Amino acid sequence: MPFHLLFVVSVFAGFVGAMSGMGGGVILIPVLTFLGMDIKNAIAVSIVSVIATSSGSASAYVRDRITNLKVGMFLEMFTIVGALAGATITLVSGRRFLFILFGIVLLSSWVALFRQRNEDWHPTADQDHFSRWLELQGSYYDQSIRETIDYRGTHAYLGGPLMFVAGMIAGLLGIGAGALKVLIHDLVMRLPPKVSTTTSNLIIGVTALAGTSVYLSAGMIDPGLAAPIILGVVLGATLGTHLLVRLTNQMVRRIFLAILLILGAEMIIRGVVGV
Repeated sequence: MPFHLLFVVSVFAGFVGAMSGMGGGVILIPVLTFLGMDIKNAIAVSIVSVIATSSGSASAYVRDRITNLKVGMFLEMFTIVGALAGATITLVSGRRFLFILFGIVLLSSWVALFRQRNEDWHPTADQDHFSRWLELQGSYYDQSIRETIDYRGTHAYLGGPLMFVAGMIAGLLGIGAGALKVLIHDLVMRLPPKVSTTTSNLIIGVTALAGTSVYLSAGMIDPGLAAPIILGVVLGATLGTHLLVRLTNQMVRRIFLAILLILGAEMIIRGVVGV
């Protein structure tokens, strides 16, 4: 596969991954399989790119003080274990199953977020005792509206187990599972969309690192393919971070929804027809 083609695709994937908090895998895997790569190899090389996406964007979000580090570090404990389990399952799974599961995960996330599309985020009035004990509250300055946003994370006791499932899907599909992580942050833990996206970017890198160890040991990662992909994804993620901070929360959510719908439908169709 030509270096320049992989590089261009990877720049776009990194840009979308940083903008949405999903990781570049949601773009890379459909495109790489469309270009003829086996889905298992695409998953393996994609999960390496997820690390690059996280590295290229998470540091900028931490610097801008949007990412909630306490939320991220708490949830990473669950996603790491899930990613190890998921990557192991991929090694023994059928290819059509992986296509269909990939699409179902994306479309399920789309349905949940679409139902919330017209609802503006509002800070939660109450915070449960466990979340308060973990100190999952925070604030950030929103450049788009020129205000400081205060918030309180809630339902950490649900967020942790759900993140195990997200981590398992991340390792299984090589996508970082940022779609599910943003969903859990947004709907369960009641974090603002920008905090959801930026904290997801922090978590997906650690999750992907755990899954990568399984694929490396199985010899499924080609360094010749990984190099241009990593370069492109880091560049795209850097560009995406600069744009995200200037967008409104509603715009971030709309971009996220459009990408989920298109890619989810495409992967299910390809799994069903066996392409």
